[in-house]
Amino acid sequence: MPAFAYTARTRSGEKIDGVVDASDRRAAVAAIESRGQIPISMSDKAVASPSERKAIHFSWGGRRDRMGTKDVLIFTTELSDLLASGMTLGNALNSLARRRTGRTGDSIIAALRDGIVQGAGLSDALARHPRTFPHLYVNMIRAGEASGALDEVLRRLVAHFERIQDTKEKVVMALVYPMIVMVLGAATLIFSMLYVVPKFKTIFENMGQALPLPTRILIGSSTWLAKYGWIALIGMGIAGVLINRAIQTERGRLAWDGFLLKIPLVRGILASGIYANFARTLGTLLANGVPVLQALGIVEKTVGNTVIGAEIHKARDRVTDGTSISGPLAAGKVLPEIMTDMLAVGEQTGDMPGALSHIARRYENELDRNVKIFTTALEPILIVVVAVMVGFVAISILMAVFNLTSGLNV
Repeated sequence: MPAFAYTARTRSGEKIDGVVDASDRRAAVAAIESRGQIPISMSDKAVASPSERKAIHFSWGGRRDRMGTKDVLIFTTELSDLLASGMTLGNALNSLARRRTGRTGDSIIAALRDGIVQGAGLSDALARHPRTFPHLYVNMIRAGEASGALDEVLRRLVAHFERIQDTKEKVVMALVYPMIVMVLGAATLIFSMLYVVPKFKTIFENMGQALPLPTRILIGSSTWLAKYGWIALIGMGIAGVLINRAIQTERGRLAWDGFLLKIPLVRGILASGIYANFARTLGTLLANGVPVLQALGIVEKTVGNTVIGAEIHKARDRVTDGTSISGPLAAGKVLPEIMTDMLAVGEQTGDMPGALSHIARRYENELDRNVKIFTTALEPILIVVVAVMVGFVAISILMAVFNLTSGLNV
């Protein structure tokens, strides 16, 4: 039976080395855990060369992998369920780390477990992976650790991320059909310009008669696209790269986010989603005992729009001890008046989380309405645009055909 050399930690955090006989690595891990120890690394005992060693590493720092939003949601849900069942945090993380899904999150979960074994708090372990766990997540966990209600905080995080994911999916689904129509329409137009129009061009040239203006425009456009289309494609690619780089700058991002909030139809969806996200996030943080100034700092980074984020930053600077947040937020005149009025009512009644919850529901409902308006209005607009483009091609060709047939007295 193969022998495996391993390094593990006891429940008290003591690091130990040992050897275990087992049929395979999985059995070796199970044997080590049956001794009340948590494995950190393992290798075949007979293999001496580091280059040949087949090891399973669970490092505290972990690889700098990044878990997606859905993976974080699944991890949070499973951890919340395990803690609610009475399992300790260390055992719960160890149970999750033992599942080798092959995803990038495996090493992160293992790193979290090792951090807990070494005596770190969960919030400190999460903070080592900022690309996966945002400030909102870490600070809520820290508040849960301080209040002793970690499982409750995890349940609230699950509900929060489910709402955020649902909002994103609504916006994406609203854009799917319009994008399909635009892509198919553009593909049809390009196909006509590159393959259909040139064949008619040859026929018209052989007839030797003058062509109507729309037909000449169509043929000229087709010829230009066939000769210089690749230049236009490269130009659009370069322009896209330059625009993307400009958006990455602070001024560029501010200008772009401000532009998005002014586009008809789109601004309603974006604004409603931002306001709902703002209210949900701030309400969740305040309900879990995060101080107002710290909560506003977190919301500023997670609101998803630099224009509104900048206004929240200004409001945060205006807020001092004993000062309401509704007044500073209203002073910027970026947030809707009804939103700041509802915040003021929450401050007067002493139930800010409740008021923020009402605000979030209001704008989530408004988001649903705006998505319906967007899809209802955009579908006929896109159909008309595609019909005009394709219709221009068809009418230009038909005008030339009628002109030629009339010249032949047919």
